[in-house]
Amino acid sequence: MVTHPSILLIEDSPGERELFRLALVQTGLNVTLCAEQDAETAFRFLKEQAKVQAEAEWRYTGSTNPGAPTSPSTLTSIFPPLPCLILLDLHLRNQNGCDFLKRLRTDARFATIPVIIFTTSDDQTDLAHCYANGANGYVVKPGTFAELIQCTTDICRYWLERNRVPHMVETSC
Repeated sequence: MVTHPSILLIEDSPGERELFRLALVQTGLNVTLCAEQDAETAFRFLKEQAKVQAEAEWRYTGSTNPGAPTSPSTLTSIFPPLPCLILLDLHLRNQNGCDFLKRLRTDARFATIPVIIFTTSDDQTDLAHCYANGANGYVVKPGTFAELIQCTTDICRYWLERNRVPHMVETSC
């Protein structure tokens, strides 16, 4: 089973989620999109994904399968990894995206996943606050669909194809 890079989009607007999905399709990149509408649901999704992955790895490498190859690339080709990238809207209905980011950065399972703030805010205070709380990038949403496609392509190419983080060593996300 081959897994593809995945993005977790946390966006409370169904229309914005759909526009991003459509833009991602237009990029032609083979990327899986998971979308959640709020921070709590997204955190539960990540915890469940980490739990399933840990249980699957334990079963695969446990005593019932001695001598099984256990390199990170072998395991990620068999078990779906955590998202390679999180795109986080700053202004969610029930929680500020920065509060979610702080919470995410305190959990060792998710601390190395790149988080890009994807927002309409071009406010310097928001920008500084997000970077101070562990954002890896800050992107202001473009105004047209064509610009969204280009922006999505740029984000995916850099963060999913070029950038490497510790949990990706010896793997291609």
